[in-house]
Amino acid sequence: MAGRNDKGRPAVLSSKLAYAFAYALLLGAARAAAQVPAHPTVAESVGVNIHFTDARPGEMEMLAGTGMRWIRMDLIWPDVERQRGQYDFSAYDRLMGSLRAHQIRALWILDGTNPLYDQGKFPYTEEGRDAFTSFAVAAVRHFRGMGVLWEMWNEPDDYSRENPKVEVYAKLALAVGKAIRKAAPKETYIGPATSLIDMPFLEGCFKAGLLQYWSAVTVHPYRFKDPESVLPDYEQLRALIARYAPRGRDIPILSGEWGWASVYNAKTVSFLTGGMNLEVQAQLLARQWLTNFASSVPLSIWYDWHDDGPDPKDPEAHCGIVLFPYHQGETPVYTPKPAYRAVRTITEVLGDHRFDKYLTGQPGDYVLAFRRGRSVRFAAWTTLSSAHTVNIPVNGASCSAIGFQGENMGTLSTAQRAASIVLSNAPQYLVCDKGQSAAVSQARISN
Repeated sequence: MAGRNDKGRPAVLSSKLAYAFAYALLLGAARAAAQVPAHPTVAESVGVNIHFTDARPGEMEMLAGTGMRWIRMDLIWPDVERQRGQYDFSAYDRLMGSLRAHQIRALWILDGTNPLYDQGKFPYTEEGRDAFTSFAVAAVRHFRGMGVLWEMWNEPDDYSRENPKVEVYAKLALAVGKAIRKAAPKETYIGPATSLIDMPFLEGCFKAGLLQYWSAVTVHPYRFKDPESVLPDYEQLRALIARYAPRGRDIPILSGEWGWASVYNAKTVSFLTGGMNLEVQAQLLARQWLTNFASSVPLSIWYDWHDDGPDPKDPEAHCGIVLFPYHQGETPVYTPKPAYRAVRTITEVLGDHRFDKYLTGQPGDYVLAFRRGRSVRFAAWTTLSSAHTVNIPVNGASCSAIGFQGENMGTLSTAQRAASIVLSNAPQYLVCDKGQSAAVSQARISN
């Protein structure tokens, strides 16, 4: 469980055994589990929201080219059940086929109100709950053994969408959890995908007993502050989970949806100097994911895959990592944003490594070590407004620096067995030779 040290920084955040145990619980014993490491690599820990079942030509290849290994997508009840008791999963079969061809796993959201039941409102009667539960069980059985994570609804606490009170949501979520456990006990059921980290709603779910059925708690940590500000929220949520979790279970937190727009909006960028733009969005993506790695969050989903439209006055339409227009017959089929290159850099530099530890230093500085065997790589940045030099202990190894969009920043000075690097708000990655692998066991960065 992640904690914080006396300087308000993330402590050495989780032992490998605790991390592995949490991820094993998350993935359950599905038939696909044999293909998934217990302690996930960086590439196995990241994904993106999509809004299609049929990819355009070249689209899935471009998405897979990021190195991400997850997508999150609505499995919409009224699209599947158009006549009572009859289910058509053909569109999702096509999507699953294209995902599996590229070794990408699915987090599917069981959601959508159905006009056939409860006047098209959130299921609130026994008939509506039974119908939604039958749909959920049919979906889980249909895709059983394919490594899907089954998420119960999307942002049910967002009352602007006429969603129910927590008691009504929990009653439906419990019915679904019990039915899935009976029908397909090896599948993995998660929730509640709250808008923000809604502690009262989450506690209401936990009080209702949903941690008996959920293998992970999903939240959407959107905020108008630096992404690192999520750390105390995760700590508070972990304490809440621990209070209500069944004895002996360590239930992980998933960052199921979280992103920033790439257009200026005074409210959303009030914490930044100079406003929002394409490059700042990319910096925030990298910092968001790195912060989640450091906090033992085994899955981080970015919102969104591509922009939803060209309107410059609509920030929500500009959360994608590629631009909106589709270029048929061209390569690539979408124009990459800096955020796309930031994703590729993370998966190319750190993708086959696993988070190892956080190196302590002055408040505001973040240096994370990632390990693969004897290979150790670093990610480093600061939340402070002024750039400054730090020394990272690397045991005299030769190290090169890579910018957050993949740019080569040259070989670093490694005098006195440490690599000197200038930290800024933009993350950098250090790739060192094998000679420094033992240096991070008790490492501390210095100025």
